[in-house]
Amino acid sequence: MMPETSRRKQRSFWVELPILLLVAVIVAVLVRTFLVQTFYIPSGSMETTLLINDRVLVNKMVYRFREPRRGEVVVFVPPKQWDAGPSKDDYIKRVVAVGGDKIVCCDSAGKITINGRPLTEDYLFEDDVPSSQPFDVTVPTGRLFVLGDHRSSSADSRFHTDYQYGTIPVDAVVGRAFVIFWPLNRVGTLSVPKAYEAIPAPSGG
Repeated sequence: MMPETSRRKQRSFWVELPILLLVAVIVAVLVRTFLVQTFYIPSGSMETTLLINDRVLVNKMVYRFREPRRGEVVVFVPPKQWDAGPSKDDYIKRVVAVGGDKIVCCDSAGKITINGRPLTEDYLFEDDVPSSQPFDVTVPTGRLFVLGDHRSSSADSRFHTDYQYGTIPVDAVVGRAFVIFWPLNRVGTLSVPKAYEAIPAPSGG
């Protein structure tokens, strides 16, 4: 016969198990809602920084304390004017210019300039140019100019300059993509390219 103590422990386990499962689900939901979320990459618009079917972790807390910065890779809800299609999937692009920045394409060397400083973009897809579409935009306060790293395969700010100069609102940003976690041979951080360190503040800032 099973000792009474063992039976009590067994009953206690089965009583506590649903509570533990419920707590685990609540914690998972809270983490996904407020802290970190996983996203997969559905297109080649960020190649070769991000490849199709890569999985990334997105920090959803960081922009509660500060605004996105140049060079960061962000996930955002596209404006309806971008005609994102019926799926309404979030987009992932690189922040190239922030509120107050003057971003121009392109200078005599074919580079994008930000606040008059040429931007060297070593992360672009092989043989891509910074942009085949000219633009001259001063980014409004509270908005961002975003581009894909695979410029010839990215529907980004350049194609929507007829609405808010192609910019997106800061509050449309879901979070910052900061690490690739899958597949295992692609694991790595998504750091800000050093070229952005040389960009000066807007002349009005």
